[in-house]
Amino acid sequence: MKYRALILLLTALPAFAPHGDAGRYEENTVVMTGTVVEVQLVDPHSILVLDIPNDKGQVVRWQAELGGRTGLTKNFGWNKNTLKFGDKLTITGRRVKSGAPYINMTEKANIVMTDTGKEIFRTPNYEPPGAGAKQ
Repeated sequence: MKYRALILLLTALPAFAPHGDAGRYEENTVVMTGTVVEVQLVDPHSILVLDIPNDKGQVVRWQAELGGRTGLTKNFGWNKNTLKFGDKLTITGRRVKSGAPYINMTEKANIVMTDTGKEIFRTPNYEPPGAGAKQ
């Protein structure tokens, strides 16, 4: 019985561990400008869906993963009206290594309203381009 309990405990532990992203995202950040399609303010991770033109002028639908709704609300004052369809944003974050249109915004990241220049999101370890961050 003790052996079974130990096996059960050991197999369940990874489900409770914090999930890191080591190796999943590029180390260098990228800066992209696009248009808001959808905002999913949920916990534990919110998703921002953007249409971003590629270098050939074709529009690509991107997903940006942010922290959860609770943190965005508490730390940045976000609510369901902060962003709306059609808003233009400039985002800085780390692309997923697979090449998929997915960007991590949980560290080394910020979001600026393109039309006004207002910064609406910034992680503590964000460094603006030219301030030592690898771009």
